[in-house]
Amino acid sequence: MGVYGSSYAGGPTPRDLFDLKLVAVNTAMLLFSSLTYGFAMIAGDEGRRRALLTWLAATGLFGAAFLGLELYEFSHLIHEGAGPQRSAFLSAFFTLVGTHGLHVTFGLIWLTVLMVQVARRGLEPANMRRLQCLSLFWHFLDVIWIGVFTFVYLLGVLR
Repeated sequence: MGVYGSSYAGGPTPRDLFDLKLVAVNTAMLLFSSLTYGFAMIAGDEGRRRALLTWLAATGLFGAAFLGLELYEFSHLIHEGAGPQRSAFLSAFFTLVGTHGLHVTFGLIWLTVLMVQVARRGLEPANMRRLQCLSLFWHFLDVIWIGVFTFVYLLGVLR
């Protein structure tokens, strides 16, 4: 985005395209998912399997809501004629945001697998280690998204 961030090819700019209210709600969904994942890890440390699974389910719902809003944004942009082929900026945008969404999707699959493992085998050390690894991955997705939100959406609209 640094190189193509202003390569609009005479097409729409971020100010023309982005609905910051929608993106803010989407960002909130991802941040809430990190909060619920944190609560899940606390429950796991306290040996409360049912609470851990409940918090992980909430995490999954927030993550799925994030993906749903992202897919809505993509379909809306494409419907408006602002698809990835329209300009270098939009190509970079769809690639960057889509790659993040793909990682969220993989995180949700991983989350589901771990929920099944915890339901079957309990809070054994191997499952807790796996949950800690996913925790690092999930929270890192938030850090990356904050950067995307700031540099692509906010700064894009302010240019």
